[in-house]
Amino acid sequence: MARVVTIGAAQMGPIQRSETRGQAVERMLRLLREAHRRQCDLVVFPEAALTAFFPHWYMADDVEIDSYFETSMPSNETEPLFAEARRLGIGFHLGYAELAPGAQGGKRRFNTAILVDKAGRIVSKYRKVHLPGRSGYRPEHPFQNLEKYYFQVGDLGFPVVRAFGGNVGMMICNDRRWPECYRVMGLQSVELIVLGYNTPVHNPGAPEHDSLGNFHNQLVMQAGAYQNGTYVVGVAKAGREEGIDQLGQSSIIAPSGEIMAQSTTLGDELVVAACDLDRCASYKDTIFNFAAHRRPEAYRLIVERTAAIPPAAS
Repeated sequence: MARVVTIGAAQMGPIQRSETRGQAVERMLRLLREAHRRQCDLVVFPEAALTAFFPHWYMADDVEIDSYFETSMPSNETEPLFAEARRLGIGFHLGYAELAPGAQGGKRRFNTAILVDKAGRIVSKYRKVHLPGRSGYRPEHPFQNLEKYYFQVGDLGFPVVRAFGGNVGMMICNDRRWPECYRVMGLQSVELIVLGYNTPVHNPGAPEHDSLGNFHNQLVMQAGAYQNGTYVVGVAKAGREEGIDQLGQSSIIAPSGEIMAQSTTLGDELVVAACDLDRCASYKDTIFNFAAHRRPEAYRLIVERTAAIPPAAS
């Protein structure tokens, strides 16, 4: 019997600084109800879906910074989303900024995502590993990319869990550009990877890449899907947010690397596809049969070295 999971990629348009979490949740509830009408089993919301993407500007005050973070999940503001998901019998993925307790009464800040099952239970949590940008304020830039300033590197690895009839993993935004993320989950026989992103159209550090942003966005997700025999669902917070244009292109990608469904707007939009998880086997059992073909002894540099070092001159 086929293991079909109907997935809704719930792209969201911009969230401005003046909008409340309650307003963001109301938008998510509308998308959740539409997903229910379209018989979805799982809805995937974007990275940092509750607020404007604050790493795009600089804040120095700790109280102001912490106001963008969640200390519990569900929170008072997000409980309606959990309650409605339980009522409808539909699962969801949600990205948010997490404020966690630290050592000796301190605190830790993470860019986090959770996977929630149809009963409203959190079944997996992931904290973003590959933080882009810089840790220092650059006033000469039109906007900031300060994830290294606001967040710590994720400490939960890349867990894969049994959920929705298959093996499900998560990553967040910039993680999708790093093949190691897909492969670590591929080695856990992942069949569905869900992720959210907030990706600017303009890259102040490398403006020559701007015209290739849409191409690169799809390239990395399609390659990761194909090379690991898994579905990949990438969901954007898109459009012009606080003066910054962000990519859309929310996509549901098959284990063949082909795009099954994709958004056509930069606003709130639900993209749906029925994903037969049994399709993963035709790739996992043949060209990407890891047990038959991988040679880890030849890959030592991947875990022994961080920076690229050229060979010595002859």
